[in-house]
Amino acid sequence: MGLRFLEHVLILTHDPEATRDWFCDNLGFRSGDHPDFGFPVYWLYIGEQDVIHIGKARHSAHQDTYLQTPSDQAGMDYAAAGALGSGRIDHLCLNCDGMGEFVERLTRRGVVFSERKAHNSNLYQLFMREPVNGIKVELNFAWEEAVKLGRVPAWTDAGENTKPVAEVKAQR
Repeated sequence: MGLRFLEHVLILTHDPEATRDWFCDNLGFRSGDHPDFGFPVYWLYIGEQDVIHIGKARHSAHQDTYLQTPSDQAGMDYAAAGALGSGRIDHLCLNCDGMGEFVERLTRRGVVFSERKAHNSNLYQLFMREPVNGIKVELNFAWEEAVKLGRVPAWTDAGENTKPVAEVKAQR
């Protein structure tokens, strides 16, 4: 027995359509087929794998019953009800390639992001916040992509940074 991979994440939100559109338009997910659960959902895909499910928070008693667990206590709100900053999940991380295309797309769409070198690794990260629900999104790229593009991370193992990635790598 062992963990194999993350199947999907469910986001319950006050605005499922805007949430779907942000992830598809800005990050390149594809909205696709899903079973009929008796309440509306969107499934977002990377290739052929559904990885993000989106539903309306507090849509119906049927949905609440379907999503409950045996240990849920009566009267407790487990749905987060689409509340901004609920703190239930800090961020969603996606492994990516094609950093130049992502940077261009995000910049063109006005998505503000920070750039970091992941501590003790060869990862280059872009962090942003999805504005509909306040979910932080982390995009991880191979360090070599950042070097080729001449990116400058604002944060590295040593703290705040002002040097190009090629100089940061030389310090490692």
